[in-house]
Amino acid sequence: MTPGGAALAGGAGLLERAVTYCLGAVAPATPELLSRPTPCGDWDLRALLTHLHDSLSALAEAAEGGRIAGEPVPGPAGGDPVRAVRAAARRVLGAWAADARESVSVGGLSLTGVLLTATGAVEVAVHGWDVARACGRDDPIPEPLAEELLELVSLVLDDADRPGRFGAPLAVRGGADAGERLLAFLGRRVRCGREYEEDVA
Repeated sequence: MTPGGAALAGGAGLLERAVTYCLGAVAPATPELLSRPTPCGDWDLRALLTHLHDSLSALAEAAEGGRIAGEPVPGPAGGDPVRAVRAAARRVLGAWAADARESVSVGGLSLTGVLLTATGAVEVAVHGWDVARACGRDDPIPEPLAEELLELVSLVLDDADRPGRFGAPLAVRGGADAGERLLAFLGRRVRCGREYEEDVA
């Protein structure tokens, strides 16, 4: 099997695990924290949650209708991005459990459902980690999930994703686990929750 092939074969199941992790990771987010900085460059927590809501909504749209139109996603109802992310995450879980599509139209181009869900799993898991870290929490991506995402990230990420969606790769310490290596590959440095909180306060 080609490198990353086993992880790609996970398809909707891999996305489900990433979304489940994300739901737990965003649990500490509250409206009072929306102005906090995040590991995502110039985005504060509100902007990050809005982006995460958009990504989750697109993934649900792909499962429900077999296409992603690329049209703007309506903003969070009531202006609460935390609640909107949770609702969108639950929608993704239900949609892909009901219909694991073989192919999806994205902007008029055909993409396999497996590749779409793999790409979505990377984005949702890593941005879930970003949210938790912005809230001052140390909530690592589960090691088995991180190992699979690390296997396939180079297959679903290209130069066009940097520096927009993800930063430049960072060096990691010897013996770093899969979660730390995954995050470093995507421009994140893993630090303890208190150290991060002191840095961004």
